[in-house]
Amino acid sequence: MASGRAGSATPVPTTEKADPGTDGTPSAVTEVEWTAMSTVLANVYSCRTEDGIDPTKLFQRKVNKRAVPDYYDIIKEPMALSEIKRKVASKDYRAFAEFVRDFSLIPHNAQVYNRQDSQAYVDALFVKKVLEEELKKLVDEKIITEEVAKLPYLGEIPEQDPLLPEDEEEEEEDDEDEDAEEEIEDEVDDEDDDDDGKRRKRRGPRSTAAIAKREARKDDAKEDPESRKKRGRPPRVDTPMEARIKAIMKSIRKPRNQANKLMVGAFERVPDKAAMPEYHAEIKSPMAMDVLKRKLKRKKYNSVDHFMVDVELMFENAKQYNEEDSQIYKDAVHLQKEARKTAAAEKEKDDSEFVMEEGRIPMPNGILHNGELWKVGDWVHVQNANDLTKPIVAQIYRTWQDAEGSKWVNACWYYRPEQTVHRFDRHFLENEVVKTGQYRDHPIDEVVDRCFVMFVTRYNKGRPRDFPRDKDIYVCEARYNEENHKLNKIKTWASCLPDEVRDKDYVMDLFDAPRKLKKVPSPIAYMLKDEQREDDDLPKPEWGAENAPPKIGAVHRRPRDPKDSPPPEPTPSPPPAPPPAPVMPTPTIPTPQPNGYSSNMQSSYPLAQAPSASPMPVPTPQPHHAQVAYTPTHHPHHQPQYHTHSQSPAPHVSHQPVAQAPGYQPITPHLPFATPQAQAPVTQFATPRMAQQYQQPPVVHQAPVGYKAPQPVEVYTLPDHANASIPADIREQFHRDDQGRVLFFTAPPVNTSRIVPKEGQALGHSASFLAAKQRRDGLIAAKRKADEANAASREESAKKARVESERKLLKDIEELRIKAVHAMEDQLALATKRDYQMLVGQVEGPNVLSKSLDRLVELQEETARKKKEREERLRKQASGKQIPVSGMTVRLEESI
Repeated sequence: MASGRAGSATPVPTTEKADPGTDGTPSAVTEVEWTAMSTVLANVYSCRTEDGIDPTKLFQRKVNKRAVPDYYDIIKEPMALSEIKRKVASKDYRAFAEFVRDFSLIPHNAQVYNRQDSQAYVDALFVKKVLEEELKKLVDEKIITEEVAKLPYLGEIPEQDPLLPEDEEEEEEDDEDEDAEEEIEDEVDDEDDDDDGKRRKRRGPRSTAAIAKREARKDDAKEDPESRKKRGRPPRVDTPMEARIKAIMKSIRKPRNQANKLMVGAFERVPDKAAMPEYHAEIKSPMAMDVLKRKLKRKKYNSVDHFMVDVELMFENAKQYNEEDSQIYKDAVHLQKEARKTAAAEKEKDDSEFVMEEGRIPMPNGILHNGELWKVGDWVHVQNANDLTKPIVAQIYRTWQDAEGSKWVNACWYYRPEQTVHRFDRHFLENEVVKTGQYRDHPIDEVVDRCFVMFVTRYNKGRPRDFPRDKDIYVCEARYNEENHKLNKIKTWASCLPDEVRDKDYVMDLFDAPRKLKKVPSPIAYMLKDEQREDDDLPKPEWGAENAPPKIGAVHRRPRDPKDSPPPEPTPSPPPAPPPAPVMPTPTIPTPQPNGYSSNMQSSYPLAQAPSASPMPVPTPQPHHAQVAYTPTHHPHHQPQYHTHSQSPAPHVSHQPVAQAPGYQPITPHLPFATPQAQAPVTQFATPRMAQQYQQPPVVHQAPVGYKAPQPVEVYTLPDHANASIPADIREQFHRDDQGRVLFFTAPPVNTSRIVPKEGQALGHSASFLAAKQRRDGLIAAKRKADEANAASREESAKKARVESERKLLKDIEELRIKAVHAMEDQLALATKRDYQMLVGQVEGPNVLSKSLDRLVELQEETARKKKEREERLRKQASGKQIPVSGMTVRLEESI
């Protein structure tokens, strides 16, 4: 940017070496050898692999120090084909051996810096092989000797070090920014690489590591169909204004000075403040090319003139700080004139000249669809072809219109936990989604609805203001790397947002107090197979439709990553239960009721055995604190769990005591997993009491070690008002206590053989219940059959309704158009009248218009009268000049 008052060198680090031959030593290269150099260079440029790939792509230009900062710490003599081409063109080599040495540096540097399994390393070996073949041809033609053709020893190739763990989070956060900056730089930076003198745009990243990574992805895409799901970036959709700005930046990068150096080299970045504090003391507003590119990427410019203000500032700063006879001052003057000339030319062009490839027309103000405006930064639900019930959570990055007039959006996908591959014991926040590297194009018709995604640091503090309550709000705290299936916590939320909205914030309605975030187990933990081991390969998700997230992800048992947080701690065990209290006696239960159930027939839902009746509240049991219960729920992927009740699982509805008979013994039911036990000698019921009054003694069984006995049978009743709400005919079909309250049991009967039906009745449902059930089944079947028969008519009706709705919409639009035309006519009439009033001088009075019209009428009448008189006068004059002479009329000519 600056060279100092004394014409010092630029403070910007440079990788260029001094041109050879500057010491005055004459060159010993003959014209034949110069021709041979050009031939070798051209043949290397044109070489291709068996797959048609250009292996020289990575070595045509020097590595960008900003993109790969450690490259020049390792490689002390950087070299590129463009540098060799320049030296050959300017005849800077003093001997053919120097040309061979420079060419040898290219594969040597690539082998030193890159790993053996990288694409850059493989390409370097291919280029080296082609170079040796070309030099051998020159030896055969006796243009050079074998000693000159032999590649020099440039040092040992280091052994390949094991891969070190990378900070994937930082890499992913910066990846999008670097890609976008490289895209801008690729478009505005050109270099004379073609033999015909034409400039060729650089496509893709220029760093060796980045290009190798991209090429590896391309190779994987041919072999692995799943690679089409890997990360990308939003497409380039430039507005005409942005295209003009890039053209100006391109023109600034082209010129070279007398030393054949790019003039823009001194303006790449602002001088370091620590190295040149005097520059920042004098220049209050520094500006450089990297700042221009960054502001262009962040959409900070609203016009070409706005951009030119910064360009002028950059060059004026250089002219202010440097002496007039310095090279930087001269370069600044030249580039400033070039920028102004290009800006004027670009502003003269029509916007139609800046249509993107494939006919894309950017729509920076958003897309109006279904009465709503969809713009960059909006969080949306997009149709999911794999599961319509789970639309894709996404954020809009681009909006444009294609050549056919269709509207499109490019959106970044956010996966749900069940769409990722993760460790089986990982926990997720409720409503959590994770950011992916998927940037996909969708027609605007696929946008379903709005949603919102909040960063984890704000999710528990409030909600976005004025955001509809019926819309979904998600929380995000991690990125998802689909290549290695890792979840990395996001450090900077702004890096996940589009450039247009990074500096914008939304207003929140805060909660009274921050809410505690709750984590839940993985929704697909059940997919873990028993045979999976820690050393197995990562499973793959199940893909479905082309433009949709995975149908379902996968879980694994691989070792936990050190950066992953451990799963939540399990709930601590409850304190030991107090000793049991003595048993309270209960009276015997009355004779079995008409349904034939014996005294130990127990059910938590007695009404299920009776005909349909009025709804009845169902009681909720409250087990004792000392009781140990077995959870019979079984899942094919989970083992049975044993736990101790520490509190009631639900609010207790009623706890009415039931009288007990002397000699009562608690009854424990036989469950499929219980051990045999003796039957109770007397048909009795166990009734729970309040914990502070008594507790039932535990039932002792001969069971395996560690077995938890099932809880004793308990009996419950409803409150009096709830019990009275049950119709009497229904209550009579079930067991009741002495007060007539229906009894509810917590377990099935111990032994069905002890159930004795009433005399003359079979054990089972009543006839009225069975009849009602049959009638209900018949109604359901008839309704289903009617629905199937009417499906076609309903579809036809719906189709007609849609057609009618569309016709009505078109009619309304036509009516609105006519109204708009009439309204425009009225507005034009009013505007014309107002303009006329201003012209004739409305300030003279309210009746000036009518007076002016009266004057115009009078003038018209006066003009018509004068015209008529003139015509009469001319007629009389014509008749007066005719004199009759002997039967003929002679016309007197007027004297002149």
